Order: sequence, then structure tokens, then C-alpha cells
Amino acid sequence: MTELLMPTLLLIVGLSLLVWGADKLVFGSAALARNYGISPLVIGMTILAMGSSAPEMMVSAAAALDGKTDTAVGNVIGSNIANIALILGITALIKPLAISSAIIRRELPLMLMVTLLAGGIMFNNYLGFYEGLLLIGLFACFIIAMLYISKNEQQNGDILLEEQESEIPEGVANGKALFWVVVGLILLPVGANMLIDNAVVIAKYFGMSELVIGLTIIALGTSLPELAASVAGVLKGEDDMAAGNIIGSNVFNILAVMGIPALINPSEISPDLMGRDFYVMLGVSILLLIMALGKSRSINRIEGGILVTCFCVYQGYLFLNMG
Repeated sequence: MTELLMPTLLLIVGLSLLVWGADKLVFGSAALARNYGISPLVIGMTILAMGSSAPEMMVSAAAALDGKTDTAVGNVIGSNIANIALILGITALIKPLAISSAIIRRELPLMLMVTLLAGGIMFNNYLGFYEGLLLIGLFACFIIAMLYISKNEQQNGDILLEEQESEIPEGVANGKALFWVVVGLILLPVGANMLIDNAVVIAKYFGMSELVIGLTIIALGTSLPELAASVAGVLKGEDDMAAGNIIGSNVFNILAVMGIPALINPSEISPDLMGRDFYVMLGVSILLLIMALGKSRSINRIEGGILVTCFCVYQGYLFLNMG
């Protein structure tokens, strides 16, 4: 086991660089955008909203460039499962999570439709270039639609939009902002490659496939920003922000993060992705909708415990069947 010490340490370092680099890139980009007169609404709905998915994007791009498409797609599916079953589960265990009617009416159905789209794309066990174009095109449409919806809500004084806009840095000099953009752009690929390379070393030691390492260690690691944002949101009483962050991240992951490896490295993918992991992702998504449609319109602690248990059972199954 001593031979795993260095790869494990390097994996943790890579993950730390990835998350910290994403944070600094978002900070610098948002500050520059504000300095050049870009609307806080646009900054909030693009740079800040995509910031939590930046680690997944970089890891999927690095994995695809290295010919590890299973790892890239596994990262998407695994992150989406972790977002719902683990992160929303933990958040509800800390404090019951209220789900607004707007999320039930708009965001949850959208997430389910995008999840089903992912199933349709993976159905033939091949991730193609034109499917990547479709996903990226839909991602652009999604961003435009969210900007339009958010502009209307801003006119009505949406408190959550005001909270998001308050997170945009003010008074940051262009030189300092540009410095952090450069730091983020350097650290993201360095951290992503360190994470993938050392995860593969650990995976081979335990006889794990590239897919399973994407579904487990890498997916968990890249979901850390969502965990931090959701817990912080619910502790501040901003339940919609906590739930919306997860749902938005899942949509981003399928449309943008899955689209990237399709464009970079169109290739066959493991049949397990469609035959096993897709149905787990779809199942926890439907479970979330059922919980949200309950009388209380919330996820209580018991339901949070059910979600976390589902995640633990799934991860346990993966580790017991690591081929």
C-alpha cells in the first residue's frame, strides 16, 4: 500500500489546484467583466453559474484529449448522481430543504428532459461529433433562455438574483483581475491532469476500469464546489439557491461537459454507462421530483437520508464490481 501514498497525495494536490484554480478564474473573469461594463445579470448567469462546473469541464476535456472518453463521460454521470443523492441528501440532513414551485414547474422538468437526452445519445454506446455539436448548441440556447428568464425576474426584484449579483467582486483592478484569470487558466489544466493521471494509477492498482474511476473518485472530487455552495446556501436560508445550484449544475454537466469529449474525441463508450449508470442517474432524478412533489414541497431529513443511502449503495456496488 505504500506505493499508493505518492499517487494519493498528488491526486489530492491536483484536486485542490483544480478547485482553487476554478475559483480564481471565476473571480478574475467576473471582476474583469464588471470593470468593462458587462451587466451583473449576465455575469451572474454565465461566469458565476458555470463556475461550479469548471472542474468537470476541465477534467472531461483533459480525459478526452488523453483518449479516456469513458472517464470523461463517467465524470458527468457520476457527478450528476453525486449532486442529487449525496449533496442534496447531505444538505437536507443538515436542514430540511424547501423546493419552490418555480423549481418544480421549470428547472426539475428541464433537468429530466436533458437527462433523457443523455440516455438517447448514449443508447448506441457511441459518443459522436454531431451529438457533441447538438449538446453544445443546446447549452448555448439554455444560457440565452436563462438570461431572458432572469432578466424578467430581476425586474420583479428576485432576492436570489440580488444575492448572486452581490457575489460579483467590485473594485478589483484590471491588473489584479487579469493575474487571477491567468493563474486560474494555468492551474485548471495542471490540476486536471494531476487528478486524472494519479486516479488512473490508483485505479490500476485496485483493478478498477477507467469508467469506474470517473464515476467515483473523480466525480466526487469535482462535485466539491457544488457541495460547498449548497451547504452554504441552505445555512443562509436560501433553499432555492441550494437546490437550483444542483439542478443547474446537472444540466450544465450533460449539455456542456458531455459535449466537450464528444467534440474532442468521438468514440465508443462502455455499455455499462447506458446499461447501468444512466438508469441510476435517471432514478435519483425521478426520486428527487417525487420528493419535491410531496405535500410539504420539501426534502426532509428522512428523505435526505434515503438519498445518501442510495448513493452509498451505488458506490458500494461499483467498488464490488470494479471491472
